[in-house]
Amino acid sequence: MAEGSLITDELRKLIGVPSEAIVFKVEEGAIQRYVQAIGDPSPLYNDPDFASKTKHRRLVAPPGFTGWPVKAGRPTEKLFESLVKAGAPPRILDGGVELEFIEPIGAGDVLTATPRIASISERETRLGRTMFTTAEIAFVNQNGNEVLKSRSTLIQF
Repeated sequence: MAEGSLITDELRKLIGVPSEAIVFKVEEGAIQRYVQAIGDPSPLYNDPDFASKTKHRRLVAPPGFTGWPVKAGRPTEKLFESLVKAGAPPRILDGGVELEFIEPIGAGDVLTATPRIASISERETRLGRTMFTTAEIAFVNQNGNEVLKSRSTLIQF
Protein backbone atom coordinates (compact mmCIF):
# COMPACT_ATOMS: atom_id res chain seq x y z
CA MET A 1 0.00 0.00 0.00
CA ALA A 2 1.41 3.41 -0.99
CA GLU A 3 2.06 5.95 1.78
CA GLY A 4 -1.31 7.52 2.63
CA SER A 5 -3.13 5.52 -0.04
CA LEU A 6 -6.68 4.36 0.58
CA ILE A 7 -6.31 1.52 -1.91
CA THR A 8 -5.13 -1.56 -0.05
CA ASP A 9 -3.82 -4.78 -1.59
CA GLU A 10 -7.09 -6.39 -0.46
CA LEU A 11 -9.06 -3.80 -2.48
CA ARG A 12 -6.89 -4.36 -5.56
CA LYS A 13 -7.69 -8.08 -5.37
CA LEU A 14 -11.41 -7.28 -5.78
CA ILE A 15 -10.97 -5.63 -9.19
CA GLY A 16 -12.49 -7.74 -11.95
CA VAL A 17 -13.79 -10.48 -9.66
CA PRO A 18 -17.51 -11.21 -10.26
CA SER A 19 -19.74 -10.98 -7.21
CA GLU A 20 -22.82 -13.06 -6.45
CA ALA A 21 -25.29 -12.92 -9.36
CA ILE A 22 -28.91 -11.95 -8.86
CA VAL A 23 -31.76 -13.22 -11.05
CA PHE A 24 -34.55 -10.91 -12.24
CA LYS A 25 -37.85 -11.92 -13.84
CA VAL A 26 -39.43 -9.47 -16.26
CA GLU A 27 -43.21 -9.96 -16.10
CA GLU A 28 -45.83 -8.32 -18.29
CA GLY A 29 -47.81 -6.99 -15.32
CA ALA A 30 -44.67 -5.55 -13.72
CA ILE A 31 -43.84 -3.67 -16.92
CA GLN A 32 -47.38 -2.26 -17.06
CA ARG A 33 -47.36 -1.20 -13.40
CA TYR A 34 -43.95 0.43 -13.79
CA VAL A 35 -44.89 2.46 -16.88
CA GLN A 36 -48.17 3.46 -15.24
CA ALA A 37 -46.18 4.74 -12.24
CA ILE A 38 -43.82 6.77 -14.44
CA GLY A 39 -46.65 7.93 -16.71
CA ASP A 40 -45.33 6.58 -20.01
CA PRO A 41 -48.24 6.05 -22.45
CA SER A 42 -46.28 4.11 -25.11
CA PRO A 43 -48.39 1.16 -26.32
CA LEU A 44 -45.15 -0.82 -26.73
CA TYR A 45 -44.94 -0.86 -22.92
CA ASN A 46 -48.67 -0.87 -22.09
CA ASP A 47 -50.68 -2.74 -24.73
CA PRO A 48 -49.94 -6.47 -25.21
CA ASP A 49 -52.01 -6.62 -28.42
CA PHE A 50 -50.14 -3.71 -29.98
CA ALA A 51 -46.76 -5.03 -28.80
CA SER A 52 -47.49 -8.51 -30.22
CA LYS A 53 -47.68 -6.98 -33.73
CA THR A 54 -44.26 -5.30 -33.48
CA LYS A 55 -40.86 -6.84 -34.23
CA HIS A 56 -40.55 -7.56 -30.48
CA ARG A 57 -43.78 -9.64 -30.41
CA ARG A 58 -44.29 -8.88 -26.70
CA LEU A 59 -44.38 -6.00 -24.24
CA VAL A 60 -41.02 -4.30 -24.03
CA ALA A 61 -39.65 -2.91 -20.77
CA PRO A 62 -38.81 0.80 -20.83
CA PRO A 63 -35.09 1.59 -20.69
CA GLY A 64 -33.65 0.87 -17.25
CA PHE A 65 -36.44 -1.43 -16.05
CA THR A 66 -35.03 -4.90 -15.39
CA GLY A 67 -37.95 -6.55 -13.63
CA TRP A 68 -37.97 -7.72 -10.04
CA PRO A 69 -35.36 -9.81 -8.25
CA VAL A 70 -36.39 -13.41 -7.69
CA LYS A 71 -35.08 -13.20 -4.12
CA ALA A 72 -34.36 -10.16 -2.00
CA GLY A 73 -31.18 -8.27 -2.66
CA ARG A 74 -29.57 -5.65 -4.84
CA PRO A 75 -26.82 -6.56 -7.30
CA THR A 76 -24.31 -4.20 -5.70
CA GLU A 77 -25.07 -5.04 -2.07
CA LYS A 78 -22.34 -7.70 -1.77
CA LEU A 79 -19.87 -5.46 -3.61
CA PHE A 80 -20.35 -2.66 -1.07
CA GLU A 81 -19.87 -5.12 1.78
CA SER A 82 -16.69 -6.56 0.26
CA LEU A 83 -15.24 -3.08 -0.35
CA VAL A 84 -15.67 -2.01 3.27
CA LYS A 85 -14.44 -5.39 4.54
CA ALA A 86 -11.30 -4.97 2.39
CA GLY A 87 -10.57 -1.58 3.95
CA ALA A 88 -12.44 0.97 1.81
CA PRO A 89 -13.67 4.06 3.62
CA PRO A 90 -17.17 3.39 4.98
CA ARG A 91 -18.77 6.66 3.85
CA ILE A 92 -20.20 6.25 0.36
CA LEU A 93 -21.70 8.84 -1.99
CA ASP A 94 -23.45 8.01 -5.26
CA GLY A 95 -21.32 9.39 -8.09
CA GLY A 96 -23.83 8.55 -10.82
CA VAL A 97 -24.90 5.69 -13.04
CA GLU A 98 -24.43 5.12 -16.77
CA LEU A 99 -26.58 2.60 -18.61
CA GLU A 100 -25.59 0.96 -21.89
CA PHE A 101 -28.62 -0.55 -23.64
CA ILE A 102 -27.55 -3.47 -25.81
CA GLU A 103 -30.77 -5.38 -26.59
CA PRO A 104 -34.42 -4.75 -25.68
CA ILE A 105 -35.66 -6.34 -22.47
CA GLY A 106 -39.21 -7.67 -22.59
CA ALA A 107 -41.92 -9.64 -20.87
CA GLY A 108 -40.84 -13.20 -20.17
CA ASP A 109 -37.14 -12.46 -19.95
CA VAL A 110 -35.13 -13.85 -17.07
CA LEU A 111 -32.05 -11.74 -16.45
CA THR A 112 -28.95 -12.63 -14.51
CA ALA A 113 -27.14 -9.59 -13.14
CA THR A 114 -23.47 -10.11 -12.31
CA PRO A 115 -21.70 -7.22 -10.59
CA ARG A 116 -17.96 -6.64 -10.43
CA ILE A 117 -15.54 -3.89 -9.49
CA ALA A 118 -14.16 -2.49 -12.75
CA SER A 119 -11.70 0.01 -11.30
CA ILE A 120 -10.56 1.79 -8.16
CA SER A 121 -8.68 5.07 -8.08
CA GLU A 122 -8.07 7.85 -5.61
CA ARG A 123 -7.28 11.53 -5.49
CA GLU A 124 -7.19 14.42 -3.09
CA THR A 125 -10.50 16.32 -2.89
CA ARG A 126 -12.05 18.89 -0.55
CA LEU A 127 -13.11 15.88 1.53
CA GLY A 128 -9.49 14.77 1.85
CA ARG A 129 -8.14 11.56 0.34
CA THR A 130 -11.08 10.17 -1.67
CA MET A 131 -11.54 6.81 -3.39
CA PHE A 132 -13.52 6.41 -6.63
CA THR A 133 -14.82 2.94 -7.44
CA THR A 134 -16.49 1.97 -10.70
CA ALA A 135 -18.87 -0.97 -10.32
CA GLU A 136 -20.23 -2.67 -13.43
CA ILE A 137 -23.24 -4.92 -13.63
CA ALA A 138 -23.74 -7.06 -16.73
CA PHE A 139 -27.34 -8.16 -17.33
CA VAL A 140 -27.61 -11.33 -19.43
CA ASN A 141 -30.92 -12.81 -20.60
CA GLN A 142 -32.04 -16.44 -20.64
CA ASN A 143 -30.51 -16.85 -24.13
CA GLY A 144 -27.06 -15.84 -22.90
CA ASN A 145 -27.20 -12.41 -24.58
CA GLU A 146 -25.93 -9.36 -22.72
CA VAL A 147 -28.84 -6.90 -22.79
CA LEU A 148 -27.75 -4.13 -20.44
CA LYS A 149 -24.59 -2.90 -18.77
CA SER A 150 -24.72 -0.58 -15.78
CA ARG A 151 -21.73 1.41 -14.55
CA SER A 152 -21.94 3.08 -11.15
CA THR A 153 -19.40 5.39 -9.59
CA LEU A 154 -19.00 5.23 -5.82
CA ILE A 155 -17.25 8.03 -3.99
CA GLN A 156 -15.77 6.86 -0.70
CA PHE A 157 -14.05 8.95 1.95
